[in-house]
Amino acid sequence: MKLFPKLIYPLGLFMFAVQACDASPKLPKNALKSVRADSVKQEILTGAAQTEKYLPLLQGKRVGMVVNPTSVIGQLTAVDSLIKVGVNIVKIFGPEHGFRGDASAGITVNDAVDEKTGIKAISLYGKHNIPSTEDLADIDIMVFDIQDVGVRFYTYINTLQHVMQACAENNKELLILDRPNPNGFYVDGPVLDPALVSGIGLKPIPIVHGLTVGEYAQMLNGEGWLNNKVKCKINIIKVANYNHDMPYELPVKPSPNLNTQQSILLYPTLCLFEGTYLSQGRGTMFPFSVLGAPALKGKYKFSFTPKSIKGMAETPLHQDQECFGLDLRNYDIANIRKDKTLNIKWMIELYKAYPNKADFFNMKLSKQMGNIDKLAGVSTLKEQIIAGKSEKEIRASWEPGLSRYKEIRKKYLLYP
Repeated sequence: MKLFPKLIYPLGLFMFAVQACDASPKLPKNALKSVRADSVKQEILTGAAQTEKYLPLLQGKRVGMVVNPTSVIGQLTAVDSLIKVGVNIVKIFGPEHGFRGDASAGITVNDAVDEKTGIKAISLYGKHNIPSTEDLADIDIMVFDIQDVGVRFYTYINTLQHVMQACAENNKELLILDRPNPNGFYVDGPVLDPALVSGIGLKPIPIVHGLTVGEYAQMLNGEGWLNNKVKCKINIIKVANYNHDMPYELPVKPSPNLNTQQSILLYPTLCLFEGTYLSQGRGTMFPFSVLGAPALKGKYKFSFTPKSIKGMAETPLHQDQECFGLDLRNYDIANIRKDKTLNIKWMIELYKAYPNKADFFNMKLSKQMGNIDKLAGVSTLKEQIIAGKSEKEIRASWEPGLSRYKEIRKKYLLYP
């Protein structure tokens, strides 16, 4: 059985077959499967795949699309697919890493003309992160189709918020083609302290928020979180045959350094280490699957050496230095599904093992380090690790905020 069979849509002019396309990013063998076998049986269909539900909404309209390489219909990018059936796409908007996904994390992406389609591509990452009135002037409807991974500091939900703000202020409708959340089976972590709002955390949600982008859009509207409490007119094409407990493996890597299912499920925990002097594997072909530092030599046998890799990590932390630590490439990720929690034990363990503890959270040591407080969303996690608090004590400090968020979340769920 083919995973993505040819699809014929009974819409007259809008009949087409999904074809293979070289523009769709190629993944390493055995890296990311399209959907797990048990999910195939459930026939999970992304919003984008259900073209019969939204092509009529685009007929005769000038369309803007917020997309990146995860925006696929079968094996073809959504932009290329919709152009083939005559949709008038007048502008493309790209988040972090760009529309074609070839920019490293944190790199500013400039506006350009997409070489393949000739359509103007506007970057929404950097200083110009909110579409302007001029950007939207020749657009009748915006389409948001980006695969998120369900983590607060993953910046695609920030792009969603900015696009909703612009659409609300300029009276434009936003069509959201929803996609499953691979980390949507649990909710965990401290809720963001408003004093720590930044580019990696805008709203009071926990690290693992347990929402699809469609559900999060409803929360942004419903909680009055857009500036001046404006409401964006949204239309959500739901994922078919999906619930939050279903395992879902992405057909395309969501960003350059999340290139395996292992890394996607470890990311909520391991990205916190970007606020430490430990490498999370950037500069290797297995980022967010290992942890280590040169200073841990003699403490751990496993080692790896970060190198400069174009498009992934040009100047990684501890570049060209052998790092010693934890190899999590074969960690049983079934434990995450069973426990439904972030793994705080690894940070507790590695901090205890680190010889010069003053260096562990010292941002002055490298420009490649992040701010642990902004990543965690609270200033207390760092203090608790340093003080030797137990996992139980740390987790207790996340309440009652975490339980309160879970109650709010229930109002906006589109799926069980």
